[in-house]
Amino acid sequence: MKPRIHPISHQVVFRDRAAGVAFLTRSTADADQCVEWEDGNSYPVIDVETSSASHPFYTGTNRVVDTAGRIEQFRRRYGTAATAGQ
Repeated sequence: MKPRIHPISHQVVFRDRAAGVAFLTRSTADADQCVEWEDGNSYPVIDVETSSASHPFYTGTNRVVDTAGRIEQFRRRYGTAATAGQ
């Protein structure tokens, strides 16, 4: 690796406001606020809207898309002429 071209990473707490969960990880992001972590040390904290703890894909709470209804809506809107070429 080339020297002095990579950003410096440090310990940062990412706090998910939606789920009320915090993660301690390494990042190059800077933060103005600090928070005391479970180990007693103070780390910069970055508030995020969504993380793996609150995102519907990771939590399994995503909606099931009504594909049959969408296909029928398409056929009503554009008729069967769109499917006649198949």
